[in-house]
Amino acid sequence: MHAPGIWGIIVVAIVVILLFGRGKIAGLMGEVASGIKSFQKGMRDEENKPAAQIDASTTVEPVAQPEKKDA
Repeated sequence: MHAPGIWGIIVVAIVVILLFGRGKIAGLMGEVASGIKSFQKGMRDEENKPAAQIDASTTVEPVAQPEKKDA
């Protein structure tokens, strides 16, 4: 299988522009950029958030171990 040449890339680019139009492509890129910025903001907020504290009211009682009998 061979890699597409420059003419193949140009034809694909023209078809994409004809199908979607310049306005839709620009709007799509704007939405992608805002999504990336939102993701980065969420990651920064997650780093700055203090660690969750353990609630003392939900304690787990240990399970009793059966006694071992010496044979």
